[in-house]
Amino acid sequence: MTQYGFYFDQKVCAGCHTCQIACKDRNRLDVGYLLRDVKSYERGEFPAPAIYHFAKTCGHCTDAPCVKACPVGRARKDEETGIVYYDPEVACLGDMCGLCINACPYDHPVMVVEKNQAMKCDMCRDLLAEGQEPACVASCMMRVIKAGPVAELKEKYGPDLVAALPCYPDGGSGTNFLTKPSPAALEKDFEEKET
Repeated sequence: MTQYGFYFDQKVCAGCHTCQIACKDRNRLDVGYLLRDVKSYERGEFPAPAIYHFAKTCGHCTDAPCVKACPVGRARKDEETGIVYYDPEVACLGDMCGLCINACPYDHPVMVVEKNQAMKCDMCRDLLAEGQEPACVASCMMRVIKAGPVAELKEKYGPDLVAALPCYPDGGSGTNFLTKPSPAALEKDFEEKET
């Protein structure tokens, strides 16, 4: 199996939320639901302040806890790409369950109350199958988000990629969300900025 994942260049991200909006639009999500969530963080103070952004989504974990937790087999890991997705042919138990949501160490899947089902990023796997980019990748004005085979992302974007940051700690499940970190994001004294 080839494992797919995301690459995110935090050093260049402008925190514009375009990826978040494109994902929200593509998945027809109402207000209050996000499958890609852009957060801004501040650290330090004058004369050395810093701000950085993090565009978090599913890490399509190598050992996906949501897949293990789903009692009906709706959460799946694609055998060819390693992309974690929900099988549309399998009914979600909805708010009676929530086990996949509770199992995720990255707070990713969300329970969409109006649909009474969990939803998560599936890396726009239908678009990838057609040779197109996921909505978040295609929309990024700074071109800081990429998706594809993890081995290729690591080879192309270098050895300084990390899978954990103080704002995105290691959940122990082998996330495939690789970040080229801003130096400020490696520090522990950060505060989420309201946007």
